[in-house]
Order: sequence, then C-alpha cells, then structure tokens
Amino acid sequence: MKEEIKRKLLKINALRRAVQFLSFLFFSAVIFNFAALPLLLPILWTWSLTQNMVGDAFTALQLVLSGWKDTPVAFPWLALSSFFIIGTLLGKTLCGWVCPFGFIQDLIDFVKHKKAEISPRTHESMIYIKYGILGITLLISGSFAAAKLAQIHGSYENALGIFAYAPFTTLSPAETLFAKLPKMILDFRNAISQAPFFDVISGIWTLPPLFLIQLFIMVGVLAFAVYIPRGWCRYFCPHGAIMAIMNRFSFLGLRRDLVKCAKGECRACVEACPMRVRILDLPWEKFSDPECIYCLKCVDACPNKAIKLKYP
Repeated sequence: MKEEIKRKLLKINALRRAVQFLSFLFFSAVIFNFAALPLLLPILWTWSLTQNMVGDAFTALQLVLSGWKDTPVAFPWLALSSFFIIGTLLGKTLCGWVCPFGFIQDLIDFVKHKKAEISPRTHESMIYIKYGILGITLLISGSFAAAKLAQIHGSYENALGIFAYAPFTTLSPAETLFAKLPKMILDFRNAISQAPFFDVISGIWTLPPLFLIQLFIMVGVLAFAVYIPRGWCRYFCPHGAIMAIMNRFSFLGLRRDLVKCAKGECRACVEACPMRVRILDLPWEKFSDPECIYCLKCVDACPNKAIKLKYP
C-alpha cells in the first residue's frame, strides 16, 4: 500500500495538481491580501474579483478593442503579446498546469462516472466549435470598435447591450463560477440577515434573465465535463483556439523514443490523453499537436517511459 501511494505521488500529475491548486490560490489573492498586478495570462479567469492577481488576456483583448469604460478604442497589443510570447515559449502549458477553469474540470474528472465515447469523426468536427466562438467574439468586438471609431456606435451599442464590450466574457462559465455566483450567494446570505426568509426566497424568482442564462451555461459546461474530460477545453474555449494556433510554432514539444515505444502493442498514452491527441500517429522526433495541453498524462501512463519533453 505504501509503495502504491509513493508511486502515485512521484508521478508528474501529482506535481501538476499541486501547481494548479497553488495557482488558483495565487490568482484569487484572497488569502494574501495583495493588490492587483498588471499581469495578463492566456487563461480562463475572471475580471470581477475585488482582489485579482492576474487578468484574463482574452477578456482584456475584448475590453481594449471595444473601448471599455469610455477609454479610447485601442489595438490590444498587451493581450496579443501574452498569447504570442507564452504560446511561443511554452505552448498550451498554462492550459494544463495553471488555468483555474481547467483545474475545476480536472477536479470534476474525479467524479466516478462512466465517460462518454465520442467518435473520431464527431470529435474532429467539434474541435472547430471553439474557433467559431473565437471568430464570433472577434467579429462583434472588431465591428463595434470600427463603429466607435467612426462615431456611429450609438444604435449598435444599444442593440448589443451588455455584449458590446465583452461578448464572450459576459457568458463565460468561468466568470459565472468564480465571480457572479459567489457574489449572488453572498448577497443572498446578507439579504437573509436583513429581511424575512420568505421574502428573500420569493425574490429568487425575479433573478435577472441574463444571470439565469449564465448559470445554465455554467452548469451545462460542468455537467459536460463529468462525461467528457476537459470537454470545455477540447471543444469550446476560445483561449484554447488561439493557443492551438500558437502551439504549432511552440519551442516546447514532446518526443517519442522509437526504441522504447511498443506502438503495435500498447496505446496507453493515447488512452490517457484528455485532449485525444493521436500521439502514435505524430512524428516521433518532436510533436506539438495544436490540442496538446502538456498535462504529461501520456508520460505517466507510458509503461516504457518512451515519451519525454523536448525543448526547443
């Protein structure tokens, strides 16, 4: 029993879980009482926490591009630099090791439930959904920025409403999970202490429709993760879409040792991969598949230790 525990603790994924947890604590900054830092990372996070150590680069891209809070419309150099620099140096490593919403999905993966099988053809088709979400977001933010620069954005802004400045983030499951839902729970607790219980309960039925939509999306995404490991990352995350493009040019990659790899007899690495990367079909010298998040589950799973990191 002790040997089994020791073997599990020595695995790379035990370290990864620790890094994910510490990253989550650091980003929230609640226990540290730190002020905010001007740090943007390509991760799915929230802008609504009072104490926020980092910013979500994709949200920053939307806000800067659309001129948030009466600031002038500007090109999102800092946000794009975050994607470009981290993507080039580390690929999608932050998706697997740092992203708070990825961490939540990995926790959900511990739920004992039979995972759903998605056919290769369906999987290949669904991968492109995240690129569609990315394209729609950039279209709305870009067209609104153009209208604002031309000073004809009044009617367009009224039509878009709350979606004018951050169309994706408004419905982001991370924004709901990490900020809106906790705030709603806190407001509910405070309301109970100040008003009759039944009056507060009756007020629940008058929640804003937008919050109900946000809650429905969040619950749907988390329920999807129970059946499909990293389902949001695989098919819906626009951050992942941008980083998938950068992953093709990343210095970081993986290498498969042909001498040690029992390709014809073993598929342990492919079965362990939460992103369904076809490891055995990729070049052995170095591969950096667009969908790989470098969680290194394949490294832990390989009985022959045939897979290793390669940099550059």
